[in-house]
Amino acid sequence: MSFLNIKPKDSCTYDCISLGEIMLRLDPGEGRIRSAREFRVWEGGGEYNVSRGLRKCFGMKCAVVTSLADNEVGRLIEDFIMQGGVDTSLIKWVPYDGIGRKVRNGLNFTERGFGIRGALGVSDRANTAASQLKKGDIDWEYIFGNLGTRWFHTGGIFAALSDTTPEVVLEAVLTAKKHGTIVSFDLNYRPSLWSHIGGKKRAQEVNKEIAKYIDVMIGNEEDFTACLGFEIEGNDQNLKELNIEGYKAMINEVVKAYPNFKVVATTLRTVKTATINDWSAICWAEGKVYKAKDYPNLEILDRVGGGDSFASGLVYGLMTTGDALKAVNYGAAHGALAMTTPGDTSMASLTEVEGVMKGAGARVIR
Repeated sequence: MSFLNIKPKDSCTYDCISLGEIMLRLDPGEGRIRSAREFRVWEGGGEYNVSRGLRKCFGMKCAVVTSLADNEVGRLIEDFIMQGGVDTSLIKWVPYDGIGRKVRNGLNFTERGFGIRGALGVSDRANTAASQLKKGDIDWEYIFGNLGTRWFHTGGIFAALSDTTPEVVLEAVLTAKKHGTIVSFDLNYRPSLWSHIGGKKRAQEVNKEIAKYIDVMIGNEEDFTACLGFEIEGNDQNLKELNIEGYKAMINEVVKAYPNFKVVATTLRTVKTATINDWSAICWAEGKVYKAKDYPNLEILDRVGGGDSFASGLVYGLMTTGDALKAVNYGAAHGALAMTTPGDTSMASLTEVEGVMKGAGARVIR
């Protein structure tokens, strides 16, 4: 693709590598965390979900860089990752002390929400192995210089985990750039992660520094406001239609401030209820803004991970088509499909994604 200059497939071991924490998600199904008697378990993590989608839905060769405490919970997470087809060989395993005094694996209790009751996430992730990663722990020169990957993805969730994780992100990003790897970053602002370590002020300090080196920046309206300080004038989530012109104006301001951005993409969502959303996306590339197909009144089973599935579809489209409009449509369709199934990660196929892009309906297939 000319404006991204992605390395050829045969020159690299991987198509994409993600850096981020992977937690065990505990899902009470239709019930509530506070009264649950059983949970279904999945794996999930904002950055990892992108590589997982690229592998499982789009057939690309992917790996994840993370750290896990070496106990039965960590090995369960590993088993989920392997089921998703993502290479686990770059995981840093840390000895477990027996009860988690010094290191542990993260848990994420998540309700899907329904109707007027919104989705709810309760994370239990302090002192995890991934949050304790620090500069020098990962041999990035080996990963990007010897193994090679065409694309590297990370994001604002991992960068918010501790004082050391932003340094790990910068070390990885700078090494990736040195070796000609395209770098994407999903801002993924989470108030709960930043609230006790400096809030939005600290979030902006961290993300503005990282943003200087990113090729493809992804986020929603709140992400760009909280993490980079850009706002959409005149936007009101209670309006029946989103202020698309306001989004375009914001993106134009973003790319003026960060001329290194080659692509900027944002999801468009109007939340009518937890289970009915209007959904779409826009993408800026080469001086133009491209809008994806609208998915009005999209019925949602589980919205968690929809943005990550958008990101993986966008990355796939950018890597394979050379067309920003097709890429943003891959992202929007994949995100829409991912929210029709439980769990953080996509259960969609490429055939389904392309069918939705072409207007396929929901008739029974048999």
